[in-house]
Amino acid sequence: MNKKFLLASAFAATFASSLTMAAERISIGTGGTGGLFYVIGAGVAETLNKHLDDTTARAEVTGASVENNHRVAAGQMTLGLSSSSTLFEAKNGEGPFKNTGALDVAGIAYLYPAVLQVATLDGSGVNGFNDLKGKRVSMGPPGSNAAVIATRLLEEYGVFGDITPRFLSYTEGVKALVNGQVDATVVLAGAPTSSLIDLDSQTDMKLLSADVEKLDSMIKKYPFYQVTQLASGTYPDVAAPVTVINDPAILFTSGKNDQTKVYNITKAIFSNLDELSQVHPQAKNIQLSSAPNTPVALHPGAKAFYDEASQ
Repeated sequence: MNKKFLLASAFAATFASSLTMAAERISIGTGGTGGLFYVIGAGVAETLNKHLDDTTARAEVTGASVENNHRVAAGQMTLGLSSSSTLFEAKNGEGPFKNTGALDVAGIAYLYPAVLQVATLDGSGVNGFNDLKGKRVSMGPPGSNAAVIATRLLEEYGVFGDITPRFLSYTEGVKALVNGQVDATVVLAGAPTSSLIDLDSQTDMKLLSADVEKLDSMIKKYPFYQVTQLASGTYPDVAAPVTVINDPAILFTSGKNDQTKVYNITKAIFSNLDELSQVHPQAKNIQLSSAPNTPVALHPGAKAFYDEASQ
């Protein structure tokens, strides 16, 4: 074979290899394809692909928050989405991370609220959380974050021991409420959310508003939660603001990741929010003003961007 041809082939292969090596690979741990984590993660990946040179970003299907914290901390993924509570527990070696110990994770951005919405029907006699005593309550899927938060909230009101809990999916919980099989049902999601839009279209829905004092007491025990208000008109039957507990979605990374790399990722996202906001209505909640509000310390690269942007 011609020696020049061999040299040219070797050079071409080396050049192609160097291009491949030069491209930064960014994997983003999300959740199932039907969930909001995946939709937002895919939007972040698209933004990074368009606005970071030599970058290939991809949203990865995972088991969501707990798995994402483990894999990002282990360096198997660059970024991850997590509930605020799970990220806090990962950083502090609590909850599902007791056996593995604290993980080296760091915040990049608060993304959007995920609020616990407790729905009942007008005329049911349930006008507040104290009225749930002796009632049947769908708490969300078994083992879900919704069930955990709902339990903690009802414990704060002192009624959890007096309810009959049912552990149903959001769709099943709405159906059970309409059919009179439960007296209230909980949903943990951004608002408005599809299951409660459906409920509101079928019935006279009522959302229970929590007392700020109760929520403040709860947050002293669980500092990763936040108090949020749903505006009147969030659903057609909601005629007044509703006070709820919020366990927001957070974008995070490993504390070991390079500061310049994380700075560039953060800058690319927040310099192009007009594009990212188009992927889902909840993406419009991703704002520079709220982004630093994470339950664990910001990664130095993200903090450097926010400090620069605030000047």
